[in-house]
Amino acid sequence: MRVSARADYAVRAALELAAARGGDPVKAEAIAEAQGIPHKFLESILNDMRRARIVVSQRGGHGGYRLAAPPESISIADVIRAVDGPLVSVRGERPPELSYTGPAQSLQPMWIAVRANVRKILGEVSLADVAAAKLPSDVHDLLDLPDSWTNP
Repeated sequence: MRVSARADYAVRAALELAAARGGDPVKAEAIAEAQGIPHKFLESILNDMRRARIVVSQRGGHGGYRLAAPPESISIADVIRAVDGPLVSVRGERPPELSYTGPAQSLQPMWIAVRANVRKILGEVSLADVAAAKLPSDVHDLLDLPDSWTNP
């Protein structure tokens, strides 16, 4: 699985909003500066997140963006889907829509299992979890595997 720059920036922006004191609106410029995200690119990402009802915007001198719901109720998967669409696709298709023949027949269920595992982690971890550095035990279990920290 590849995480696009757009998805990475969206999650980082959402985490800045999750960490905002009192849920006050945060200006896009402040998010961009805090996370080193190109401002114009961030504006586009925030617009996608607004359309997906992850964030709300407020105009004016005290305007900016804030989360549309408590950070405990917004998963990392929600944010990624808002800006990139489905979490797992193969050649732009969702795994249940794929069809293979011969020795490749088992690919479809394998891709579906991959999608299920990605959904389990990204859907289980909320913005509040990451912002508070309190990842679920399932995530910690994976981090404890010897191969988790190495590249093949």
